[in-house]
Amino acid sequence: MNNVQEESLRDQKKNRRRRQILEIARGIIAAKGLRSLKVRDVAEAVGCSVGSVYNEFGDFDGVILTVNRETVQALTARLRGVPVEDPVRQLYGLAETYLDFFAGHANLLRSLFEHRMEDDRPYPDDILQMVMDAFALMHPPLVRLLPDADDVKIALLSRTLFSAVHGIISLGLEERMVAVPPQMLRQQIEQFLDVHLRGLGILPQR
Repeated sequence: MNNVQEESLRDQKKNRRRRQILEIARGIIAAKGLRSLKVRDVAEAVGCSVGSVYNEFGDFDGVILTVNRETVQALTARLRGVPVEDPVRQLYGLAETYLDFFAGHANLLRSLFEHRMEDDRPYPDDILQMVMDAFALMHPPLVRLLPDADDVKIALLSRTLFSAVHGIISLGLEERMVAVPPQMLRQQIEQFLDVHLRGLGILPQR
C-alpha cells in the first residue's frame, strides 16, 4: 500500500468517525435535550477517546455547533419548500411548516436557541445569519402584500412575525409548563396571523 492509499484510508476513517460523533450527539440531543449531552458519553458510544472528539471538532462546542448548523439548514430547506404563488397562503404555510418542524425536532431546535458558548465566547456569526435568513423568508410575501411600505419596516415586521410564531410554538410545546396539543397550537397560530394581518390591512376586517 502506497502513501496515497494510506492517507486516503486515514481520511475515510476520520470522516467516518466524524459522522459517527455527529450522529450520536444529534441523537442524544433529539431524545434527551442539550443538557444531557456529555462528551464522555459521545466518545464511549463512538468507541473513541475524548481527545479524538476534540481533535475532530476543536472542542465540544464544535460538536454542538455543527449539529446546530445542520438543524437550521434542514429547517430552512423545509421552509423554502412552502409554495410562493399566494403571499397570504405563503405566510400561513411558513408558520405551519415551522410548527411541524418544531414538533418533530423540538430538542434540536431548542439546542439551536439555547446553546451558550464556553467561556462566554461569542456565538458564531454564520449560525446567527442562518437563523436570520430563515426568519427572513417571511419578508418576500410581506413585500408583495405591502408594496408601499418601507423596506426597513418590512424587514422588522418579518422578524417580529416569525419571532412571535416561534414564541407561541416554543411555549406551546413546552411540556413542563403549558403544553398545548399540536392541533390546538396550529389553530392559535392561525388566529394570531389572522389578527395581525387584519391589523396591517392585509386581510379584511370582520
